[in-house]
Amino acid sequence: MERGWWSVLGTVPYEAAWALQRALAEARAARAIPDTLLLLEHPHVFTLGRSARPEHVLWDEAERARRGVALVVTDRGGDVTYHGPGQVVGYLILDLHARGLDKVAFVRRIEQMLIETLARFGIAAGTLPGAPGVWVQPDAMSRCAWCPPALRRAPAKIAAIGARVDARGITTHGFALNVCPDLTYFTGIIPCGIADKGVVSMAMFLGEPEDETARSRLMASVQEELARRFGEVFALEPEHVDPARLWSLAGLSAEPPRNEKFIWASKL
Repeated sequence: MERGWWSVLGTVPYEAAWALQRALAEARAARAIPDTLLLLEHPHVFTLGRSARPEHVLWDEAERARRGVALVVTDRGGDVTYHGPGQVVGYLILDLHARGLDKVAFVRRIEQMLIETLARFGIAAGTLPGAPGVWVQPDAMSRCAWCPPALRRAPAKIAAIGARVDARGITTHGFALNVCPDLTYFTGIIPCGIADKGVVSMAMFLGEPEDETARSRLMASVQEELARRFGEVFALEPEHVDPARLWSLAGLSAEPPRNEKFIWASKL
């Protein structure tokens, strides 16, 4: 079985993680690294994918500044989403051509990773026709002790998916799984452009972590389960890699790169 790398990067600014993905994508194309899964958290940020509409960002620049939320236009697929503390964000750097996969099959495998991970924590989830991501259905919501009644009448999103595949078949971006984030930040956007569906977190089923130690333990257990599922779904032997090795290989640091030019949606 081929090996695959996975690494937990901690909390990383969005721009720095994006630069790391691009550098690792070049390394993967050159066969300098194997297929790789990056697991991390971001500070508060709204990101807009290639099909996003700026009006799906509901908070104006002043409100975003007050709440400390950055706003970045990215090259991933999809509409607008939120990333922040308490989410496990997963970025996959894979060579799809080497695996004989197309983008649709790739996304299906990400969905499988997430659904199987959630099942290990006793949360039944699945997909919703015509809507990206992983969803919790109303029948499962009835077992959600901390879910408001309005969320129990329709599917609610627990994980977002947005990926990019370049002409070489190299992937970047991936998914964001709501473990224990502050869900009020989702009120600042129309998540993925879908106005009539809510969002939920694992903590709404499992209970909110009592303190930072419990939070860290929950996040780590979810990350480890995702790494196992990454190996199973993509037929890889997962090997944990120190994040310092990846930053060094990419010739970057975990600080936001100063020489990059990013398009800020507030200027659209």
